[in-house]
Amino acid sequence: MTQGNRQLPLDLPYAPSLARDDLIVTTSNALAAAAIDGWPDWPHPVTVIVGPPGTGKTHLASAWRERADATLFSGGGAPRGGGGQPFAVLIDDLETQLADEEAIFHLVNAARMGEGTVLVTARSRPADLPLHLADLKSRLQAATIVEVGAPDDALLQAVLAKLFADRQLVISPSLIAYIGSRIERSLDTARRFVAAVDRQALAAKRTISRPLLQQILAEFSSSFDSVADDGYERSEEASHSPKTES
Repeated sequence: MTQGNRQLPLDLPYAPSLARDDLIVTTSNALAAAAIDGWPDWPHPVTVIVGPPGTGKTHLASAWRERADATLFSGGGAPRGGGGQPFAVLIDDLETQLADEEAIFHLVNAARMGEGTVLVTARSRPADLPLHLADLKSRLQAATIVEVGAPDDALLQAVLAKLFADRQLVISPSLIAYIGSRIERSLDTARRFVAAVDRQALAAKRTISRPLLQQILAEFSSSFDSVADDGYERSEEASHSPKTES
């Protein structure tokens, strides 16, 4: 259905794959990916992946959960592997689970006693978490801690390219680089931005071009720069503006 010259986009659900094969690895997340791939031969039965939001921790955790056939932690006592098999448990976004400190403590202890393995994702290092149980903090600090930083250029642009391809949207590498240099360095932001491009390109029946991206960047966040590459137009305007004398 159309409204004027615009096509009303259908709000179809889109769920990106979080499988290991779809995990893009660059220097910003290489150590965390190596930890995921190294299971079950971990140097410590508990591994903590630390990084700010939008750095891909959820994808890493989902890939490990699939690999280890792990259970998602939801409170309660420490699980036991069926048939004498060791357990594998994922504690995703530890900061949201702190009401269950005692259960987490027993789970980590069980892993340390050789009963299983635990993967934790968190936004802060264990030493900086507001934990009430000192023993839990010390045990998490003794775990293998792997940090992931903000996506580097290679990761951000590769993720953007995949997100566009997943939606069957055609875009040139130069425009992907253009977007990557202007949006927040966050994989969550990349997903939301590509979704916005998809909606607006469909609604306006437009191909993906720099003018369309400039429009979306301006609407997406006031902090995004919608001027041409490297501020060239601004510098040209400034160089031709009259000087004032003091």
